Amino acid sequence: MKQYIILTSFVTLLVASCSTKKEPEQEKTYVGDVKVVDDRLNTIISSGARPELIADGFDWSEGPLWLSEQKLLIWSDVPTNKIYKWDGDSVSVYLEPSGYTGSKPRGGEMGSNGLLLDAENRLVLCQHGDRRIARMDASLSSPTASFATLADNFEGMKFDSPNDAAFGPNGNLYFTDPPYGLEQQAADSLKETEFQGVYRISPEGEVFLMTKNLTRPNGIAFSKDYKKCYVSNSDPERAVWMVFDVDEDGNLTNESVFFDATSMVEENNGLPDGMKVNKKGILFATGPGGVFVFTPKGEHLGTIISGAPISNCALNEDESVLFMTSDAMILKIELIK
Repeated sequence: MKQYIILTSFVTLLVASCSTKKEPEQEKTYVGDVKVVDDRLNTIISSGARPELIADGFDWSEGPLWLSEQKLLIWSDVPTNKIYKWDGDSVSVYLEPSGYTGSKPRGGEMGSNGLLLDAENRLVLCQHGDRRIARMDASLSSPTASFATLADNFEGMKFDSPNDAAFGPNGNLYFTDPPYGLEQQAADSLKETEFQGVYRISPEGEVFLMTKNLTRPNGIAFSKDYKKCYVSNSDPERAVWMVFDVDEDGNLTNESVFFDATSMVEENNGLPDGMKVNKKGILFATGPGGVFVFTPKGEHLGTIISGAPISNCALNEDESVLFMTSDAMILKIELIK
């Protein structure tokens, strides 16, 4: 009996030891680098930090959005008409379809693009395929492909393909409308406007044209005090970020060039695209070569490089991480809070 007790104790200890043994952490993969142009970048991104690959294998990733309550990163895979999610460990489909709900087969970039949350924490989508700004009529925790149209035309003319959006002052929703979601883009017979616009949707649902001066308006963001609006122009012939003043009625005025990257296009991947502004006013703007880091004055501090075009970026809730959609890849980099 004594020998049996000793043996049983040994087995119990062995099982306990095995059950508490930690699995080895998965090796991290890093891509690209960070190019420092101004030493002030080292107060934003730690010296030696590099982009970390967290997911791969997508057709064209866009519109990343961090859902703080769910602890999820979601993003659009535009050509496949899906939104994916990453929970810190694995990747799976979050929503399908995401941007085209029609029954007629079509090609091109038909899915959702830019994603954002409204004041009531509801998902708002820029839908290429359905050519509208829509809201998902379901909770973030239980997504379904049921959508309410917020706007789909300007003065009776159907939008091209809403691309990116941002909420501005007083509940106004601003968005860009380049032709990338049309199968033949600007030459498509379905295009109804003679320009590519930047628009504002009022809280009452009225649509106002803010500017038609940009050939390919794309990313859009606001300064934290809503006094400035930044809009990128993804035209290789005029690869610029513009800045506007925002007047008391919510209109965009006093247009000027924030930064001109046209000379960088030929030797670098990507064009001015999505962007985000942190609480200190630092602008993370995707463009030729990667994510440009700008001061509010337009000073270029450095660039986050992945080796592939980077379409957009997103911050987590405490702004300690910047997520990036880079063609087939999803990346993140640690920031200094």
